[in-house]
Amino acid sequence: MKFKSLTNRILIFLLIIIVSVSCKKKYPNTVIPTTLVIGAAYQGGRIAYILQPGDIGYDANVQHGIIAASNDQSTGAEWGYYGSLITGADGQAIGTGPQNTLDITNGCLTPGIAARICGDLVLFGYSDWYLPSKDELHKLFLNQVAIGLTPGGVWYWSSTEFDANIAVAETFMQSIKAKNLTAHVRAVRAF
Repeated sequence: MKFKSLTNRILIFLLIIIVSVSCKKKYPNTVIPTTLVIGAAYQGGRIAYILQPGDIGYDANVQHGIIAASNDQSTGAEWGYYGSLITGADGQAIGTGPQNTLDITNGCLTPGIAARICGDLVLFGYSDWYLPSKDELHKLFLNQVAIGLTPGGVWYWSSTEFDANIAVAETFMQSIKAKNLTAHVRAVRAF
């Protein structure tokens, strides 16, 4: 009886080792932080913002937020569609970036514009990247050191359109910029 109990324990131990090793082989770079923190590597980028009460999608029981790609996707892309309004690309709040990006890419077929760069991005197996809205981009700037935004007066595009000629871009302070000028692009995704 003791031999059978010892054999079962050994088999269970070996099974745990096999499962553990096979998971490490399948997902070698997957790190699941026990507590999500700004700047931590997570789901293809770095955690840039964790939703707070009042934010769209906030859930007190489950952390959600914004992940920023670890690098810029462009250092000189136009927002696009200069001289024309894109219906629907005016969302400013956290959570409106995905719809803005979709509206821009559906309304402006020009290749290489900021929203298309983000919307077409596949990074570390994730394909749900988008150009952040004005408020989402501002959260990136509040945490720029932790997520590695290029410092020193560099402009980044948001997906928020101001009028037919201007969209919201940001450097160290909120501002607007002509859509036919270039700025950096940093894709984000929600988690």
